[in-house]
Amino acid sequence: MMTTPIQEESFRDSLTTVTQEGKRKWIYPKKPSGKFYTARTILTYFLLAFLFGAPFVKINGHPFIIFNVLERHFIIFGIPFGPHDLHLFALTMIAFIVSIFLFTVVYGRLFCGWICPQTIFMEMVFRKIEYFIEGDANRQRALKSAPMNAEKFFKKTIKQIIFFTISFLIANTFLSYIVGVDKLYQYIKDTPSEHFATFLAILIFSGIFYFVFASFREQACTLVCPYGRLQGVMLDQDSIVIHYDYKRGEPRAKIKKDAANDLGDCIDCGLCIDVCPTGIDIRNGTQLECVNCTACIDACDDVMIKVKRPKGLIRYASKNGIEAGRQKTFTPRAIGYTVVLFVLTVLIVFLLISRSEVELSILRTPGMLFQEQPDGKISNIYDVKIVNKSFNTLPANLEIENIPSAEIKLIGNDLTVEPQGVTEAKFFVILPKSEIKFLKTPLKIAVKSNGKVLDVIQTSFLGKVN
Repeated sequence: MMTTPIQEESFRDSLTTVTQEGKRKWIYPKKPSGKFYTARTILTYFLLAFLFGAPFVKINGHPFIIFNVLERHFIIFGIPFGPHDLHLFALTMIAFIVSIFLFTVVYGRLFCGWICPQTIFMEMVFRKIEYFIEGDANRQRALKSAPMNAEKFFKKTIKQIIFFTISFLIANTFLSYIVGVDKLYQYIKDTPSEHFATFLAILIFSGIFYFVFASFREQACTLVCPYGRLQGVMLDQDSIVIHYDYKRGEPRAKIKKDAANDLGDCIDCGLCIDVCPTGIDIRNGTQLECVNCTACIDACDDVMIKVKRPKGLIRYASKNGIEAGRQKTFTPRAIGYTVVLFVLTVLIVFLLISRSEVELSILRTPGMLFQEQPDGKISNIYDVKIVNKSFNTLPANLEIENIPSAEIKLIGNDLTVEPQGVTEAKFFVILPKSEIKFLKTPLKIAVKSNGKVLDVIQTSFLGKVN
């Protein structure tokens, strides 16, 4: 962790949300306002619109996004994926993790403050509803300490009902990403007893979301999420995080007419603490509880304008940027992460572009020699495997291209591959002995569907030379 040399470290011995007796200390953050809060609100509108709207978007009648883990069926941006694309998922997850590390090394917890679903729902949805119903921080404190009356009962009850309703909506939205909106709509029309397991799962997840946003709140970031604890080993002195400029702000003091001229710009108003959703004092330095939500920046800038002092006393900056007056964004470690992320991105894009809708393989069955057939013919047995990555049923047939007299006999039913399915079969290739000139005769087997050649597989035919 990076700290300022002017502060004691005793604040790190305890959490701001826990009292000395080990009891929960409820945080009542003051309602923030300012340019960063406005920017976060606009971004939230786009993210929430995408979250709740994407399940309803369809491309050629198919969902835009599906993450059906139970049936191993995935659609991302209209492109179907299956278990056969596991390598793409693995590479994408690695690239995602590396990108988070990169942003943390360079820009601190930018993800937490601007994109993390926990922060978005807590601060930009549930907290806004709480402000609307119960008022700002002081009114919330007064309401909690007030005896139970009609007003308090009504406000508390309506707030909890709205909280659970939104939690229930979130749970159903996540379900729509798994089963699709059409099946979700069917679940809604049917009685709960017809899909009891699904209904029970929705209630459980709704309860979890409700508990997190109505009660657990900031403790999800400070106690549960490992990312905040990892930032201590990922940040360095050049990482850009939310910093208090102690060189400019100290020594802090209240504004007085006869104040000394050597005082810092910080007037010790405490608004940066009042607006913090985790209750910390950013002036103590970088702390694991800080989610980089920028509320303290907006509050401090507003005060600086009122007292006619320059904005930016609290701002996005690095420790070296504050101490030495220089801002070095790309360190060797950040460059290393950037190179790795670039290579992974190029590889993923290449694999996506070169990805075909059909994968097939034809191999002579291992351990099998040729078989003598009537009428002076010889046969080999082959294994064929066809992977259909498209949304359409794929009928397939096999033809020998380079030897007109060759025959193919399929063992079993016709080759038909279901959407996102895999079909394996065996077949005989039968050649007249007159066509066998070598121990291994080259074969070109064309795989066709609806008259269109999907691929031509080159293999060999094993036979005894006369």
